[in-house]
Amino acid sequence: MEIRRDVFQAIADPTRRAILGLVALQAMTPGAIAEKFDSSRQTISKHIQILNECELLNQTQTGREIYYHFNPKKMKEIAVWLEPYRKMWEDRFDAIDDLLNEMQTKKTKSKK
Repeated sequence: MEIRRDVFQAIADPTRRAILGLVALQAMTPGAIAEKFDSSRQTISKHIQILNECELLNQTQTGREIYYHFNPKKMKEIAVWLEPYRKMWEDRFDAIDDLLNEMQTKKTKSKK
């Protein structure tokens, strides 16, 4: 039985996040990507395969070379999923800020 990874498993690995960062700047061949890491080419190829499987990378072939491109649409799906949580934490941090400001104001007034 083949296990299908999801994008969250793919971006959980720091090497894969670094690969995404590289490819987001420009399309790259597997060899060019591997040159940026101390890991073996086989290890980097496995990371690329996972990113490609999760559709975070797209590939095109030009002659004998395969180029990997960043897929912003898939990253947008992650951002959309995360948005309610980002909003919730932003609201909580704002509430903490308000509470701290209120406490500071009371402390300042009591010293006068």
